[in-house]
Amino acid sequence: MTVQEQLAIGVPAGLPKTADIYDFGRPTTLAREHSRVLEVAFETLARQWGTQLTAKVRVISQVTSEQVLMQTYNEYAASLPHTTAMVLCSIADSRNKAVIQFPASAGLFWVDSMLGGHGTGTLTERKFTQIEQGLIRRLMEDALEGLHYSLGPVLTRQLAIDSIQYNSQFAQAAGPSELMIVATFEIRVGERTCPATVAMPAQLLLAQLGEANPTSPGENSRELMEQQVMNVPLDLALQLAPLKVLPSRILDLAVGDVLKLPHPQHRPLELAVNGQRLGHAAMGSNGSRLACVVVTTEENPA
Repeated sequence: MTVQEQLAIGVPAGLPKTADIYDFGRPTTLAREHSRVLEVAFETLARQWGTQLTAKVRVISQVTSEQVLMQTYNEYAASLPHTTAMVLCSIADSRNKAVIQFPASAGLFWVDSMLGGHGTGTLTERKFTQIEQGLIRRLMEDALEGLHYSLGPVLTRQLAIDSIQYNSQFAQAAGPSELMIVATFEIRVGERTCPATVAMPAQLLLAQLGEANPTSPGENSRELMEQQVMNVPLDLALQLAPLKVLPSRILDLAVGDVLKLPHPQHRPLELAVNGQRLGHAAMGSNGSRLACVVVTTEENPA
């Protein structure tokens, strides 16, 4: 590829061409329908998580859901910092685990605030002590409760906290090629913000989301179409016979003008749908409301 061709398609000159291997038999992208359902669920989790952090940490907290995507576990682990806090959650009847990940320094800040501190010191990425682990587990149990509530029927198995790991390369929550649903968040506690992720095995959720773009057999298409048409709402109108006038008459209309309608006084009004006359009906009442009594019907083959 020449420099001119690279510039024409927006590729910076001098950069080597790269190709990503894509397995069409095992796509790593979410269907639009699935993605929207999961985005709404994780937005709900973000609100729940922020409220729970505020109550436990005693500092105004906010959690924002940023993105939901599907990755292999190897890709997910590679995207994390080398040293971080990974809360591994066991899944009933499954070897794989779910992951709640956040910086260990953020966890230390939360613990410091829970114990009455101000978190003003420099908090490094280190392992939690036993007391700190106990407090972090309480926070993560609340997060799991919010996760179950947010996903609802999409999450059919129970999650429970298993362990806390600190090395993203050594924490084996799933096989390297196992597909994971990964949700990314921004957590703000007081003036401090940090990124966080929640990763769950894709097979745990996708089975409940159903088939994307399902199709129905076409043998009974006529019957299905008739059923659909029967449930389409229509505007039914009771009206006088129309009067045809010239545009000049319309433009010269003024307050007080009288239009002589071609509708006899003794004749019932016309019953019509979208301008098509179906029959005639007489005016009446039903309690405090106006009503009409159908007196004739017409067949319109057109």
